[in-house]
Amino acid sequence: MDYADIQPLLNAYHRKLATTDLRFKRYLYDRINWDVRLVGIKGARGVGKTTMLMQHIKETFDNIDDVLYVSLDNLWFENHRLEELVEFLYTHGVMHIYFDEVHKYKNWTALLKYFYDSYPDLNIVYTGSAMLAIENSVADLSRRQSLYTLTGLSFREYLEYEGIATIPSIDLEKLLVTHTKYALDVTSEIKVLKHFDRYLQIGYYPYYKEAGEDYLMRVGEVARLVIDSDIPAVEDITYTTAQKIKKLLMVIAENVPLEPNINKLSSQLESTRDQTLKMLYLLDRAGLLWLLTNKIKDYKHLTGPKKIYLNNANLMYALSGKVSEGTMRETFFANQVGAITTLTMPKQGDFMADGKYLFEVGGSRKTFDQIANLPNSYLAIDDIETGNGNRIPLWMFGCLY
Repeated sequence: MDYADIQPLLNAYHRKLATTDLRFKRYLYDRINWDVRLVGIKGARGVGKTTMLMQHIKETFDNIDDVLYVSLDNLWFENHRLEELVEFLYTHGVMHIYFDEVHKYKNWTALLKYFYDSYPDLNIVYTGSAMLAIENSVADLSRRQSLYTLTGLSFREYLEYEGIATIPSIDLEKLLVTHTKYALDVTSEIKVLKHFDRYLQIGYYPYYKEAGEDYLMRVGEVARLVIDSDIPAVEDITYTTAQKIKKLLMVIAENVPLEPNINKLSSQLESTRDQTLKMLYLLDRAGLLWLLTNKIKDYKHLTGPKKIYLNNANLMYALSGKVSEGTMRETFFANQVGAITTLTMPKQGDFMADGKYLFEVGGSRKTFDQIANLPNSYLAIDDIETGNGNRIPLWMFGCLY
């Protein structure tokens, strides 16, 4: 192997780097310890993992040839082996390699372990769109890597990405106590509800800017790609099963929030109960659904979810024929709060966060009737700029990261 052999990879890397913008960085960027020898970044397709890799390369390396970015779904690998590439780069002084779409390469877990053990001064950063692929492989790499999760844009990030406002993130416990002051600081600068409505429709996936009017169509296309490409890359499923997963997603999209009858769903899909549960959890882990259970989700022992949402509000607009205001509110809350806490289904109310904080989600006329006199109970209220006491504006739960 020589540089002529890897020129197609270099060309793709240089083109991508040239178009990388450094002006806006995701919340996770500064939380990653980029200095460790093996860094993994997982997340749903389209949330911005590749951009973050390119930003780090562009900001860190004066000589871009000291590092290589390569996507492992590149056709170059049809005729070349990853082990040969890494050996060539290492022997030619490249000590930093960034692998994208790592789950698309066969035996990637074993190879990363081999690279880590065989090249002691090599630094590797890798990403994978299919969350389940990386999580299924954690056991082999857990002692060697630092693993991070990137989610879609929070409402706070959307405001910054749009150039509307730059506001600090706030952790949940602090929000519950100091939300009024935080809200007043934000609403003194911007008309927050107008921007919140737009975010719910088009602001979760960063590619909304380049997609323009085609954004919702592209969201639907990405969902299809996840089922057709990402899930089969890591799960041994047939074409028929992939088609059933698509049907299942659309059945749920038209009926969210669904309090599922698993046996009825199984009948619709002509599947067994166990097969239906597996498909539901695959969609959850792939970032297309949000399953709410009465205990912490256990992906090894699948139990019937109590309630099913689409993963985020943008997916609702892309896949649902009708968008219920109430469902959209709950979907937003689950998506944003679930990114930084463990959500479960309580006996009363809508959501329990970390087994401690109880939430009911609703419009401006919502009262405490359903969760009256319960400890640590709060209302997440839409259509208000500021709250008081345990009534907190819904939009503020989009400022947690």
